[in-house]
Amino acid sequence: QVHLVESGGGLVQPGGSLRLSCTASGLTFSRSGMGWFRQSPTKEREYVAGMNWSGSTSYGDSVKGRFTLSRDTAANTVYLQMNNLNPDDTAVYYCATCPRCIKSSLPRAQNYDDWGQGTQVTVAS
Repeated sequence: QVHLVESGGGLVQPGGSLRLSCTASGLTFSRSGMGWFRQSPTKEREYVAGMNWSGSTSYGDSVKGRFTLSRDTAANTVYLQMNNLNPDDTAVYYCATCPRCIKSSLPRAQNYDDWGQGTQVTVAS
């Protein structure tokens, strides 16, 4: 059974940075794509970033140039480095697995199998 645990969320001022982590168990991490989505009460679920099994990454348009996705296969963990945060980034951030994803399929939530419980990110002064 796949289990995902996100961490690293919190309150940050505009212009600040956070690093989210997602640690996975129950899957062959190096053979699975992973992605991050976010959801706020006023917006639909939004694709943030994803990485397929070979390490190719893609990013949502609203975070390109500010967020960076990386992984540590030995630790079964993916990291989302978020810089230059603004209030529009406020949301609950979820990581999810996408074992069959190619790069072009990363942005579609229906391609993901297992989801974490989410971590809250709040950007406010």
